[in-house]
Amino acid sequence: QVQLVESGGGSVEAGGSLRLSCAASGYTFTRYCMGWFRQAPGKEREGVAIIDPDGTTSYADSVKGRFTISKDNAKNTVYLQMNSLKPDDTAMYYCARGAYYSCRLYSGDMNYWGKGTVVTISS
Repeated sequence: QVQLVESGGGSVEAGGSLRLSCAASGYTFTRYCMGWFRQAPGKEREGVAIIDPDGTTSYADSVKGRFTISKDNAKNTVYLQMNSLKPDDTAMYYCARGAYYSCRLYSGDMNYWGKGTVVTISS
C-alpha cells in the first residue's frame, strides 16, 4: 500500500533553515505529483509546494523565494528545503501524493497523506 513518511521537522529560530524529507513507497514514484502542505493551529490546511514528475514546481506566494521542493527518483523521496524561516511558518507539515501526474496546489488533488512532521519557528 502507499506509504508516505515525513522527517526533518524541529524547532529553529527565525531566519534559520530546515529540510523536510518524505519517503514514499508502495507505488510507482514517477507517475504522480507530490506536494507539501501545512496546517497551523486553528487554521485550515494550505498548500506549500507541488512538484510534478517532470520537475515542474509551484509554490504558495507566502513561501516563494524561501522554500524549494525537490525530489530524488532513485530514492523515492521528496524534499522541502526551507530557508529564512519565519514564526508564521510554524505548522504541522504534511507530505502528500497526488491523484494525477500534474497537480494544483490544492488538497483536493491529493489522495494520500503522510502523518506529518512538526515545524516550530521561534522569534
